[in-house]
Amino acid sequence: MTAENLINLLLLFFAYAFIGWCIEVTLKYFQFHRFINRGFLTGPWLPIYGSGAALITVAVRGLAPLESSVGTTFVISFILCGIVEYMTSFVLEKRFHARWWDYSQKPMNLHGRVWIGNLILFGLGGVLIIELFNPLLFRLFGNTSFRLRESLTIVLSCIFAADYVMSHFVLKLVKSGVESSEADDTEAINKEVRLLLLDRSFFHRRFAEAYPEVLYRTERIAARVEAIKTETERLRLEAEQHAAEVKREVEVNLEPTAKVKNTIIEKQEALIDLLYQEDTASDEIRTLKREIEEKQAVLQKRRDLLPKL
Repeated sequence: MTAENLINLLLLFFAYAFIGWCIEVTLKYFQFHRFINRGFLTGPWLPIYGSGAALITVAVRGLAPLESSVGTTFVISFILCGIVEYMTSFVLEKRFHARWWDYSQKPMNLHGRVWIGNLILFGLGGVLIIELFNPLLFRLFGNTSFRLRESLTIVLSCIFAADYVMSHFVLKLVKSGVESSEADDTEAINKEVRLLLLDRSFFHRRFAEAYPEVLYRTERIAARVEAIKTETERLRLEAEQHAAEVKREVEVNLEPTAKVKNTIIEKQEALIDLLYQEDTASDEIRTLKREIEEKQAVLQKRRDLLPKL
């Protein structure tokens, strides 16, 4: 990759990071009816949008000699942006014990980190990036001197780096607040961390306002949730076992007496057949077996006559 291509790619990153910030701010304005400076960084940029757009641009260009179509762009955007969103959520949660967004209540979601609605929007957004916005931006870059683009990239990168360092310290405070909290539920931890941030500098207060719906989590809460799941599963298994025992008992108690007697007789006959040996049986046993067979014959005749009566 040439220096000019790298500069253009970085400028694309900053451009789409800013566009993403504008989108998020607008959506949150409609949701909360006030301006909320979204993002982990203080500046007007969301790196997740810039990263996604840059990855889409590189991937589509790389596949252009083999395959180039709107459908291919959609699929690439669908997959790449989904991976970026999922991994961003996963890494931030593991590092700072917080879930910044949660789609668990959305249809066709993956661990609450991504869901089908956003993925489709990512796919459509990728098509717009490749087919509409990138040509305009690259035309703008082409009409601007390389020296100016290089200087602008350096300035933006320095501001971005400083913003990241400051935001990192804010997130470290969030992490320490979550880890030191004595609360045993996420709502209580949210309140504690929010009060902790609001009592600090502008940068800390801004972060508290940026994510009013963030869910903070600790190992203690995770262990408690796991214990509740285990106990719930144990109670479910016990309930199923008890229900099965009750069902068997009900079936036994509701079985007709005549059917019970017939079952006993059948079992007795089977037992006799297993135990009776003609060669070794005594006269008394032979006599007893013959009497049983005679009585059985009488019962069979009565059964045969019942339908006729």
